[in-house]
Amino acid sequence: MALYSRVSGSVGMITLQNPPVNALSAAVRQGIVDMMHRALSEPEVKSVVICGQNGKFCGGADIREFGAKMTGPPLVPMVHLIEAASKPVVAAIEGIALGGGLELALSCHYRIAHSKARLGFPEVALGLLPGAGGTQRLPRLIGVPAALDLITTGRHVTAAEARQLGIVDEVTDLNAVDAAVKFAQSVTGKSLDARRISTYPCPRPPDLDAIFERAMQQVRRSARGAIAPGTCVQAVHAAVTLPYAKGMERERELFSLLFTSGQARALQYYFFAQRAVSRWSTANGARWDTSKPRPVRKAAVIGLGTMGRGITVSLAQAGFSVVAVETQEKQLSEAKQAVSGMLERGAKRRGVPLAHDKIKYSCSVQAVADVDLVIEAVFEDMALKKTVFQQLSAICKPGVLLCTNTSGLDIDELASQTQSPELVVGMHFFAPAHVMQLLEVVYGPRSSPEVVATAMQMGKKMGKVSVAVGNCRGFVGNRMLKPYLEQAFFLLEEGATPEQVDQVLEEFGFAMGVFKVSDLSGLDVGWKVRKADGLVSPASTGTSARIRGGSRYSPLGDLLCERGRFGQKTGRGWYQYDKPGGRVAKPDPWLHGFLEEYRAQHGLVARHIDHQEVLERCLYALINEGFQILQDGIAAGPEDIDVIYVLGYGWPRHRGGPMFYAGQVGLDKVVERLEHYQQIHPDVPGLQPCSLLRKLAASGNPAIHKWREVIQKPRSQL
Repeated sequence: MALYSRVSGSVGMITLQNPPVNALSAAVRQGIVDMMHRALSEPEVKSVVICGQNGKFCGGADIREFGAKMTGPPLVPMVHLIEAASKPVVAAIEGIALGGGLELALSCHYRIAHSKARLGFPEVALGLLPGAGGTQRLPRLIGVPAALDLITTGRHVTAAEARQLGIVDEVTDLNAVDAAVKFAQSVTGKSLDARRISTYPCPRPPDLDAIFERAMQQVRRSARGAIAPGTCVQAVHAAVTLPYAKGMERERELFSLLFTSGQARALQYYFFAQRAVSRWSTANGARWDTSKPRPVRKAAVIGLGTMGRGITVSLAQAGFSVVAVETQEKQLSEAKQAVSGMLERGAKRRGVPLAHDKIKYSCSVQAVADVDLVIEAVFEDMALKKTVFQQLSAICKPGVLLCTNTSGLDIDELASQTQSPELVVGMHFFAPAHVMQLLEVVYGPRSSPEVVATAMQMGKKMGKVSVAVGNCRGFVGNRMLKPYLEQAFFLLEEGATPEQVDQVLEEFGFAMGVFKVSDLSGLDVGWKVRKADGLVSPASTGTSARIRGGSRYSPLGDLLCERGRFGQKTGRGWYQYDKPGGRVAKPDPWLHGFLEEYRAQHGLVARHIDHQEVLERCLYALINEGFQILQDGIAAGPEDIDVIYVLGYGWPRHRGGPMFYAGQVGLDKVVERLEHYQQIHPDVPGLQPCSLLRKLAASGNPAIHKWREVIQKPRSQL
């Protein structure tokens, strides 16, 4: 709703009231229209201020209304009513003016912003474009290049940048509503002819065609198949080439095209999925909203390699006091420099003070004796981690939370090394830890819900999206990655090349294909894991060389590692690079020859492998493992898996996540194609459709939000 009041005698104030962000619900829109008519009809009112309750102007459209029948006044006539008003209307922007909220502000004649406010058009992140004149008014106000940047990226700008661009008229450090009231009084009676943005001619720079061509090239590179950014460019183009009314018609057409697209549904599903993952529960019935997190003021990080450094930075930037421990003096010295550099760059980028004073370094584990929480980030070796946990259990004060950054080792086995296994939980960060948003919070049957709540809250304070998952080998993300990687290797054995497989996956929307990611991460990382699992055996030929435990196995990665080809770090891997540490992947003729020799040695005949087979075998094997994870109760729901894969593994956001994608393809289609490939490759168990997947497919392909009604979890850990 919207509240109406009169202040300073002659200013009508319309206050949006729809917590938490004053979204433009049907009731709010109706309130704005009704209150505008009232303000314009009262002779005593000479000007109008529109503001938001609780220090937030407006967060835009109410996304919850997107799937329902439209009620209340439409947004476009509402903003036209405001712009056409005969009395000055001033927007008092506090907190946020995003999406429809910024369109509301642009329809006002003046805009006053608090210095800490942020403005932007994030619609592109939901697969949409600003649909209430944003693509038509913004370029008229600030020019085409700047408008294209904001609308196609969805980035938020500070009040200072908004002032520089010309979006707002004034910025204040004081109360923005009070400033807007004073401003409204000062412009009473002035002509509004030059303040209605829709009447402005759109600037036409001489290199207009080149600007739009560059914009299209940029969105093609960055969007990776998402259609919304390119459609935004088309809408802005209409602002330049058409009269305002015709431009609005074009904006509406393009908005409708996006609104009904599968990509918009996927992105909006993902928007809500991120919120759903915070509502975790445990097997014993403890819930996120009843498990109170423990206070953590001082934390410690053990091990200052790449991951430990990133975790240290994340903690310091979040305001925690940190004890950073590295027992190797040379490594400690290098870590200090690296962490200092990351903090300086982060402070500059975020415009905040440095957090150097938050960190104390030590080469002794004894330094963690008085902390509230410890995150162990030593090398991924169970024996080493067990030793560290034994030390921590002896050194730390009673009740301290012991966390491990393992990417797949058994949390329960580590917990058994301590005196209080209920205080042990996994905090699986993703590299680089100070940048990546995802945090897998992993716990076993003995982990306390209070400890899980603390780890989840810690992640939130560090700016992470925390997802609670059960304890198993590889947890959720890495467990699903295994069959995906296996299929990619098998495709090479059967006739594909690394660049062919990667091209298919990148065209699907991944930022990097599987083999480029492997080169970036280092082939030796997986090699060490396979060695520890006893999978790497002396070179041999024939079928036995490609079988482990009765299932098909590809030794291709092992063979490359034996030749010292570890990826980018050595300048050679699945691709070749100009030098060790090089970033530009180039097809490697040697690798192609090696694959031909390998096939001949093992009696394999190369065949043509088409685009569809690459996509189906890689993605459906991954998806199938996701359903097995749901069946095992390792993830609470499909949303958890999808958020993990989008944020941690590069799954294209506009495809919603692997589980959502399976629903879009059709679960029966996924079952049918898995059965097809399983018949051809009976020695690959990962292609056998999971029973839960079969059950859901047989239930008539229910919508993803109904899966929980079908899922049975007798052994649930969540």
